[in-house]
Amino acid sequence: MTKINTSLSSSRRKSRKAHFSAPSSVRRTIMSAPLSKELREKYNVRSIPIRKDDEVTIVRGSNKGREGKVTSVYRLKWV
Repeated sequence: MTKINTSLSSSRRKSRKAHFSAPSSVRRTIMSAPLSKELREKYNVRSIPIRKDDEVTIVRGSNKGREGKVTSVYRLKWV
């Protein structure tokens, strides 16, 4: 069976290199956040790139359930 998208590599090494050396325009889409069910129905989109002053709720990890506002997005450092 052949790959569906031949331009993407299956190699872990190449995938990690592509991820961590991605340009800012690509990092924007990688740094996306899923929307709540209400917003998902309203905009017909599952996730959108995060921006400054977005209101977010953390859904995974040790800070699960915390709500807050995004103060800054620094794509070069993935924060």
